[in-house]
Amino acid sequence: MRSIFKRLKRQEKGNIALLMAVALGGMLLMVGLVIDGGHLFMSKSHLQKTANAAALSGAQEIPNTEAAVNQVVADVLASHEETTSLQESVIEQGKQVKVVLQKEVPVFFATLFGVDSIPITVKATASLQVMGAAKDAVPLGVDESVELIPGKIYELKVDAGDSISGNFGVLALEGPGAKLYGETLKEGFGEQIKVGDIINTQTGNIAGATREGIKHRIDNCPYPSGEYHHRDCSRIMLVLVYKPHSQTTNQLKSVEVTGFAYFYITEPMSNNDTSIKGEFIERAGTGLPAQQTVNDRGAYTITLIE
Repeated sequence: MRSIFKRLKRQEKGNIALLMAVALGGMLLMVGLVIDGGHLFMSKSHLQKTANAAALSGAQEIPNTEAAVNQVVADVLASHEETTSLQESVIEQGKQVKVVLQKEVPVFFATLFGVDSIPITVKATASLQVMGAAKDAVPLGVDESVELIPGKIYELKVDAGDSISGNFGVLALEGPGAKLYGETLKEGFGEQIKVGDIINTQTGNIAGATREGIKHRIDNCPYPSGEYHHRDCSRIMLVLVYKPHSQTTNQLKSVEVTGFAYFYITEPMSNNDTSIKGEFIERAGTGLPAQQTVNDRGAYTITLIE
């Protein structure tokens, strides 16, 4: 009888040892899966963020050249140490940049089963959207009836010599008065303006404030005249596109914002000038896409659509 108990006891110890071995193996498997899974998740997250950044930055250069788009994408990938991960970078429909990245991610626990790495692929698509709201607009506007042709020189009048309506595209964003107008022309309006907003027009003599503001913008752009592709050139102004809202017999009192446009100052104003000479350009900036149908005036914001 005693020998039977001894055998049962030995068997019990053996079963416990076997169960402990199985449990330990299961724990190791779980730990291995957590380690490899976590590593893959972090790697894919990093790769996706890189693709997003490359697509968003690349899309900003669509209004310039394809070479500029490719260079910016390459720069972003290099800064994230993912240059070799690039599988595809392409401009689609003239308004989107798609970036596809792929890399082999090394694993640790899975090497026990003959797996050294696992491929991960991510993609991101950023699109130009017509701007519907933005900050930093200047207190100047252009009637929506004016056709804006890139490369053509326009004159934004700031006196009463060219319009029987009494409105010359000069707007009171901060409030009435030449001083507030001049400050806003230099620095831009710090609050958001959106399509549908009603803006009062500016009255009084603001030619001097305009000349001072334009000189300030030209002096603070470090690039040669004509190089408007730089994103930090103060010669580039965000102006409002409008339609008349409230008008008396000889003066337009207020306008309704119907869009945005970018205007590049091509030359300084002389002491006698009463107009700002420049050209309208296509450009992507910060802001929000339009929530309703808005005519495309060349001012865009960037949205990640995939």
